Amino acid sequence: MNSTSIIIPSFNEKQLLLDCIYSIREHTRIPYEIIVVDNASTDGTLDALIREQVPFVSFSENKGFPAACNAGMKLARGSSVLLLNNDVLLTPNWLDHMLTCLYSRHDIGIVGPMTNYASGNQQMKEPYTNLPDMILKYNVGNKGKYKEVQRLIGFCFLFKREVMDKIGYLDEQFSPGHYEDDDYCYRARKAGYKLMLTEDTFIFHHGSASFGKKSESQLQAIVERSRKIFIEKWGVDPQAFL
Repeated sequence: MNSTSIIIPSFNEKQLLLDCIYSIREHTRIPYEIIVVDNASTDGTLDALIREQVPFVSFSENKGFPAACNAGMKLARGSSVLLLNNDVLLTPNWLDHMLTCLYSRHDIGIVGPMTNYASGNQQMKEPYTNLPDMILKYNVGNKGKYKEVQRLIGFCFLFKREVMDKIGYLDEQFSPGHYEDDDYCYRARKAGYKLMLTEDTFIFHHGSASFGKKSESQLQAIVERSRKIFIEKWGVDPQAFL
């Protein structure tokens, strides 16, 4: 199927998810499918998805971000696959620009956009003002501005199906989350693929919608645990790729 499978892991935050889906429908003019994978939400998310006629699968318990992504990846029918946080707003031309970059060279495996909330290269340099200004600056007239990077963040993570076929799914030992995207990027690079930042694409990211509900100490413990797993697995600190 020559389309993009958009996989959205979700845990509560019903309104953010609905806003995200609305923005996809509003700004995506090329073939796509949406697959929401719900991690046992308790806020009426499933009822809302049924009302909005959005395809979804639901876990009976919260299995974390990597497991939810993998469930969606196994159902994906598209020739490209996009992992998308539920707390983003998509913008005009977003998917067109990202796919143009992804298929501009045979050795490009994963691409990601610019945003207002991220770590590393994907964080835009100037202060965020408002969405219309950012769209005018990034999504119009800059087509073809690509930058090779060593890592991309999983909040909006587009890759060719052949990458998934070659290196597999996300490593669920990183559950509930953090560094599973760094791990996937590292594996893709080891398999010979390049990662590209599409500097002609901006999407809005609320940031840490689910993990933000945890205390600072809880979040830090999760991050450090996942970082330790990455170091033990690969013998390198993922922060070296920032």
